[in-house]
Amino acid sequence: MDIESHIQIPAADGYQLGANLYYSDESHFPETVAIVNCATGVKASYYSRYARFLAAHGYLAITYDYRGIGESRPASLRHLQATKCDWGSKDFEGVMQWVMKNFPDARIVVVGHSIGGVMPGFSASNWRIDRMLTVGAQYAYWKDYAKHVRYRMFIKWHVLMPLLTTLVGYFPGRTIGWLEDLPSGVAYEWAFRGAALKAAAPSFLGRSDQADGIDDAVKYFSQLRCPLMAYSITDDEFGTPEAILRLLSYYKSSDRTHVVVTPDEFQLSKIGHFAFFHDRFSATLWMESLTWLNTGKINRRAAHFLPSTDPQPVFKAA
Repeated sequence: MDIESHIQIPAADGYQLGANLYYSDESHFPETVAIVNCATGVKASYYSRYARFLAAHGYLAITYDYRGIGESRPASLRHLQATKCDWGSKDFEGVMQWVMKNFPDARIVVVGHSIGGVMPGFSASNWRIDRMLTVGAQYAYWKDYAKHVRYRMFIKWHVLMPLLTTLVGYFPGRTIGWLEDLPSGVAYEWAFRGAALKAAAPSFLGRSDQADGIDDAVKYFSQLRCPLMAYSITDDEFGTPEAILRLLSYYKSSDRTHVVVTPDEFQLSKIGHFAFFHDRFSATLWMESLTWLNTGKINRRAAHFLPSTDPQPVFKAA
């Protein structure tokens, strides 16, 4: 029987995050815990179908909302100081600490969608991750957007979004139908991101919350030493191969495999950035992902393989 529990998990700085646990029985000692990291502006509930799938195959799956989103949103976003770096170094880190405390003997795997594949790189506890799967994971550098929509997306996300954020005090995404509302720091960080992940918003905005700690937090990317498989989908306008590989270059201590999915192979006209997590793929892409998370076996040809450049062996805590 599938069981779901709503809980709160403290972030590393104590901020309370709304989270859900999915498991298949009453056991509180799972062999594998899967943490599912959301895309920017997407509620954790969107991933509930995939989390139930993992639970049905013996995992304890955890979904959670980043601060400012869904069940982790305060009464007002105007005064919430938060960046995507905070989502990784504090929110994801807090979930990691909670899992390590409550399930010290469990394997930990991470599934990261879009920015969710970046979050583990900001986490001081990422050394504890045993395997990682990403879907369309990148950090929205505009020159990596798909060429046929690049300038339209630039206007939308890098001109209109910061303009609206400045006018309102946060990004009113829900009101205009562009994902969920976002804290101003998250919106600015996205809008003014450069080619380098550590690049913050320009200083003329006068927002110290954009720069503090970002350069230092990037150091944890090379600490992740688990195998990593990254999906890109050919009609994903955000997660182009260039964007995927740009992010993978930061995880230099991991063996990284990039694989490509096309809508044609499923007789579909499109999949895009979001549809991987629709249950129409439960017997195909989801089973592929489960095989990878369980065994490390990849059931499709690798488009790129990037071996670890770190000669140091991987040590896990007993």
